[in-house]
Amino acid sequence: MDAEEYHLMDEAEDAMWWYRALHARLIANLAPVHGRVLDAGCGTGGLLRLLGEARPDLTLFGLEWDATAATRARQKSQARIARGSVNQLPFADASLNAVVSADVLCHAAVDPAAALAEFRRVLRPGGLLVLNMPAYTWLTSAHDRRVHNARRVTAGELQSWLRAAGFSTVSTRFWNFLLLPLMIVQRKLLARGDAASDVAAFPPWLDAMLHATTHLERHLPFSLPAGGSVLATARRPLSEPAP
Repeated sequence: MDAEEYHLMDEAEDAMWWYRALHARLIANLAPVHGRVLDAGCGTGGLLRLLGEARPDLTLFGLEWDATAATRARQKSQARIARGSVNQLPFADASLNAVVSADVLCHAAVDPAAALAEFRRVLRPGGLLVLNMPAYTWLTSAHDRRVHNARRVTAGELQSWLRAAGFSTVSTRFWNFLLLPLMIVQRKLLARGDAASDVAAFPPWLDAMLHATTHLERHLPFSLPAGGSVLATARRPLSEPAP
């Protein structure tokens, strides 16, 4: 991403409604995990900090390509941060209990098939993968260009990627459905080609309202038909097929 986007992330990820909603979902899906967890593409470390506070029993690692962001992630989270690419992880085979990666496979520099193969390689048999991805190619906007997003997916597409990579127990679901109409208006009708980043401080009343909407949605007892993002979980199979 552009250096300015990392700065905006660092400033916003503790308070902005979007990050709070995303992090709550990721942490909830890591609830059954024990042991060693990698945040692959950890940015400036907001998720790792929250995860360390919520789950002091975990051993946390981060991976980040950008040197400045990696330094900030180390300072913010106190986790072990490595520099590198998700296309070639600097971790041993079957060395991790879980991998989480939020809005990383969408980046232009990432080869999704290579990254998923690496996630599977470093997970122990039965290990958990938690992914988030932006949804729908037609929602591509100026913000995607600012953060170098090259792809957005549907729930079905992400499920196909995971199955093709050899994962089992695959589950994908949309979220941010209730705010999708506002996203469409902002991204397709109001935003210009030189529009500012979507990562920004909101008036407290508006931030609280948007977060409350995502919180309500997270507790609905049924799957959503669409949304601005796709959340997926999958596991490395306990037994591998013979070569």
